[in-house]
Amino acid sequence: MPTYLAESLAQLKVFEACIPWMYRDTAGNVTVGVGLMLPDAAAACALPFASPQGPSTSQQIAAEYARVQALAPAKLPAFYKTPASPELPQQTIDTKLAATLEAFEATLCARLAGYDALPDGVKIALLDMAFNLGPTGLLNGYPLMLHAIEAANWVQAAAECERHGIGAMRNAWASKQFLSAVVTTIKAEAESGAESLKTASRGWFGKLGQRLRNLVRPRR
Repeated sequence: MPTYLAESLAQLKVFEACIPWMYRDTAGNVTVGVGLMLPDAAAACALPFASPQGPSTSQQIAAEYARVQALAPAKLPAFYKTPASPELPQQTIDTKLAATLEAFEATLCARLAGYDALPDGVKIALLDMAFNLGPTGLLNGYPLMLHAIEAANWVQAAAECERHGIGAMRNAWASKQFLSAVVTTIKAEAESGAESLKTASRGWFGKLGQRLRNLVRPRR
């Protein structure tokens, strides 16, 4: 997994929370892990839930799904947990989240020209927005930001990335990711300029050396 995807995964676990047991989200959906919605008991039974006593059976998982689904929605995750609640292993949570991020990235890569060459900070911000809004919400709802990204105008992209309905801290974090691309771009340009100067210098000194050799070469 590329470093920026690993960073995206870790940050999403902070913003979205990482809950190994089933709970109901603000929309009332039975959810687990990092925003993984379980549309029905069959979807839950397809996952390797376990309790301290060992792997949970399909009957135990389905019973837990029904119990959680019957509770009021939008409570804190701890509200839905009991000592017997089966939990999803962390490795499975990470694997599911990584698969989601990779699917989102495939969509962004197909829709945004030059996505592969974008600075890592920009990709991290876009993946966070895609997870929060859905790829369609991101691609259709932020035309000014996307235009700024195509123009490599990272300051403008940072100004246009604000989302409604999320905390100020998350918006500030996304803006910071875009602004980090300013430094990345300047550094890349400086390194490119230095390499060009180095190449030009080698050529100039090479020609100077040849002239000096011609001057000191004994005449016949």
